[in-house]
Amino acid sequence: MADQPRRNLLFITGDQWRGDSLSALGHPCAATPNLDALAADGVLFRSHYAQASPCGPSRTSLLTGLYQMNHRSVQNGTPLDARHSTLALEARKGGYDPILFGYTDTSPDPRLRPPGDPALLSYSGVLPGMSAGCAMGEDLLPWRRHLKARGFEIPERPLDIFKAAGRSASPDGSFTAPHTVFPAEDSDTTFIADQALHHLSLPEREPWFLHLVFLRPHPPLIAPQPYNTRCNPRDVPPPRRAESVEREAEQHPYLAQLLGQPKSVGAYAGRKTAIQTLGEDQARELAATYYGLIAEVDDQIGRIIRFLKDSGQYDDTLIVFTSDHGEMLGNHWLWGKDGYFDDAFHIPMILRDPRPEADAGRGRVVDAMTEAVDVAPTVLEWLGLEVPPAYDGRSLLPFLKGETPAAWREEAHWEFDFRDPVDGRAEAALGLTSDECCLNVIRGRRYKYVHFAALPPLLFDLEEDPGETRNLARDPALQPVLLEMAQKMLSWRMIHDERVLSNTLLTTEGVVEHRGPRQSQG
Repeated sequence: MADQPRRNLLFITGDQWRGDSLSALGHPCAATPNLDALAADGVLFRSHYAQASPCGPSRTSLLTGLYQMNHRSVQNGTPLDARHSTLALEARKGGYDPILFGYTDTSPDPRLRPPGDPALLSYSGVLPGMSAGCAMGEDLLPWRRHLKARGFEIPERPLDIFKAAGRSASPDGSFTAPHTVFPAEDSDTTFIADQALHHLSLPEREPWFLHLVFLRPHPPLIAPQPYNTRCNPRDVPPPRRAESVEREAEQHPYLAQLLGQPKSVGAYAGRKTAIQTLGEDQARELAATYYGLIAEVDDQIGRIIRFLKDSGQYDDTLIVFTSDHGEMLGNHWLWGKDGYFDDAFHIPMILRDPRPEADAGRGRVVDAMTEAVDVAPTVLEWLGLEVPPAYDGRSLLPFLKGETPAAWREEAHWEFDFRDPVDGRAEAALGLTSDECCLNVIRGRRYKYVHFAALPPLLFDLEEDPGETRNLARDPALQPVLLEMAQKMLSWRMIHDERVLSNTLLTTEGVVEHRGPRQSQG
């Protein structure tokens, strides 16, 4: 590292942040001026997709550069095999000490732990290679300690802190919305930003690598003042869905099963009824709060960027902003991130490279299909470090220079595993084994194909039906398209099978290792 120029990395992720929810993309409710400014000084990737859901599997793909079919951490709580490297471990080879403020939801390999190890009692562990500056597990313990020191009553169950303290009116008095018991200056969003800023004021070493993870806009959907009234519910776009849950469920047996297990509103706003039974006004209020929480995160990102500028570090720092997955937000009668619809997997992505060679790309909006697995190789290449041959993604740095890499992918891909190892509800409802409870998606510009291991497929024409309401898999006229998409998916899986030692050969001259791209670049 002695001959390398100073290069810092600020890697920011939100949680459950929809890919359309940036004002730079024209969203009517998402107010994100600081991220918009970052995009104007960098590159915004409009068609960026997560590779898995929920948080644990998605973050594993993001931080290992591997598709789920290779890392196999398929659920929150599924251990990450210790043989896999991570972005943090690779960065350490270059002299970096990656510091985490927030969470990675990484479940440790139990084969390397004693049976009584407390780390085996939670899925929200820290990614191997990360140092914990402020680790926020599912118990939210550091923040709850902060609230207690500030004099707040701390309930026994962590999420109960998100109860409503009352309702407050919008500035123009046109509507009211519930607000949290704690003010914005004590929120979990402000707290984690404060912790990161405290660390950056005196970094332990230079250059630095900081992974900053905000919980928001992940539920519960209740915001502190004034963010609870930042978005008027009447401005929220209406959900795209069939006229009833029953009609929606006709699309596919898996969707019927998913809709038959509705989330409690308690997971979103402290109420005990099923979220699908909410009236339109209540659903709009929840969605408006979602956008208010986005505005709060944007404000805190603005604080951090201003600090970097004021301290002279902005032009030495690669800034990455993305999310782990999206949010259905009532579309198809669903809330959360389960299933196969775009809403749950389309995520934001902004990269800001301070180097002069990136000047040609500033302000660019990229429409090419990019994926979360591209982030790790991008970061390592920018840091001047070797990218492991096992990685499934490709570097995005050419886009930052105003270029488009040769033979870039034409489709995005993701996977979702809906097994239930504890209760077996999906298995029982659908008559499947646990290993059959999985789906793969290949999503092109026009057609999207969903393949289930043991259920019928889905095919959508996104030009004619962007809301994914009509399954065309049985349309005789589209059987050639169905076959083509299935063949593309098979080829994708074959090309991206794990290849850790596949290109290594023992010869009489010694060990030969070939390094090259996954696919032809010409």
